[in-house]
Amino acid sequence: MARRYLLEFEKPLVELEKQIDQIRELARDSEVDVSQQLLQLETLAARRREEIFKALTPAEKIQVARHPQRPSTLDFIQMFCDDWIELHGDRSCSDDTALVGGIARIDERPVMLIGQQKGRDTKENVARNFGMAKPGGYRKALRLMNHADRFNLPIISFIDTPGAYAGLLAEEQGQGEAIAVNLREMFRLKVPIIATVIGEGGSGGALGIGVADKLLMFEHSVYTVASPEACASILWRDAAKASDAATALKITGADLIRLGIVDEVINEPAGGNNWAPLQAGESLKKAILKNLEELTQLDINQLRENRYKKFRQIGSFLEPSTQKGQLAK
Repeated sequence: MARRYLLEFEKPLVELEKQIDQIRELARDSEVDVSQQLLQLETLAARRREEIFKALTPAEKIQVARHPQRPSTLDFIQMFCDDWIELHGDRSCSDDTALVGGIARIDERPVMLIGQQKGRDTKENVARNFGMAKPGGYRKALRLMNHADRFNLPIISFIDTPGAYAGLLAEEQGQGEAIAVNLREMFRLKVPIIATVIGEGGSGGALGIGVADKLLMFEHSVYTVASPEACASILWRDAAKASDAATALKITGADLIRLGIVDEVINEPAGGNNWAPLQAGESLKKAILKNLEELTQLDINQLRENRYKKFRQIGSFLEPSTQKGQLAK
């Protein structure tokens, strides 16, 4: 069994985990019945884990969202999708491995799947560019979305990126233009679109595949206009204030539901998705199928009109004619 990577706030569980491992080894090496002691320790560990994760701060949720063992796009595809066929290339110049896509079935329903893909370790992350897509990745995504629109396939996107790649080459190849075109074109698509933030949803890199009829996110995922580290550097010239920025940015599911940005928050197993990935996959599958069933009842015009209204209604602003401090929608 692979060793679990524990975050800083999970350290109180370390001693319990060690005791559980020692008792399991004892049970393997002898005929002593330790089932009762093992059950008691596992119950205690589960209760403490649940208490810890119910009280996470926004900064701690970011750590969970970035957990190296958190299920990725390809992990979820393998969990509940059949007949997965990955499609490659933007038909222009490249095949960006930071963004994957293809055709699959979910309970016999054909869909187009698109998502950012991070790696498990440094080698994989370098190969996947840490889930930060370049212009070719967003153009590949658009090609697949147009394919889905042509053949009436619902689009399911999985968002998991710190942001679009901001290197010099990406800017030279038109990073901003590629994302902007995706935003525009996703509003005209005639098929249902469901996007789920499965980990970290950062900046325009997330929005480039996130213009959806329904936006879902996992309980310990985050969705933000800029990473807290970048925000702290810009506002306070001090990246050490990232924790304050995380709180101010309102990046958690509870905040985003209240602000009308996210449509549904999917509960995670105690300890996060990395503790029980199959349970997380089942929860995600149920949420996708439920929302897909609702969206397929709408005609094309209603679908696109609702999508447009959804994004036009996001945010509050100050009107010159309103009273001081009064917000208008």
